[in-house]
Amino acid sequence: MNKRNMQGETNKMLIQKDTLVFPLPTEELFKRKEGFWRVSLPIDFVEFLKENNGGIPVDGAFVCNNHEYIIDRFLCLLDVPKDNEFGIYDMDVTLAQLEDRLTDNEELISADILPIAVLFAGDFLCLDFRENREKPVVCVWNHEESSELDPETYFVANTFEEFLNLGKG
Repeated sequence: MNKRNMQGETNKMLIQKDTLVFPLPTEELFKRKEGFWRVSLPIDFVEFLKENNGGIPVDGAFVCNNHEYIIDRFLCLLDVPKDNEFGIYDMDVTLAQLEDRLTDNEELISADILPIAVLFAGDFLCLDFRENREKPVVCVWNHEESSELDPETYFVANTFEEFLNLGKG
């Protein structure tokens, strides 16, 4: 996930710029989605998405729970997903498809676990708001082990920034 330059310094995850989904999200769109989901998206994630909406990592591999995962593509934020060829990768579209498998609270009227990237073989990288609505952790949501109102997740990082700086191994 990390790339080292000639001086040995670590760079954050690189995104293939020709894979970005346009238009890039605006402040207005972020505010509207946060209101709808009833969460505050982390600033590091918002800044990442503003520049890398729906992008594919150059090297999206990371290790979690003694398993190597690979990011197929980050999800995107679109104003009108149905009008975009990449609309199936919109965060709202994904959230709607997974619905009750992303929460353990049937009374919930907000997002508990918010998918942010598609992982190889059907799992998702997510922001997990269950413990803290203001500071979500990053987790892997396991599609095979999750069922309605019983999500199975694995902790990855305390923040999105920390996730971006993870290395393999």
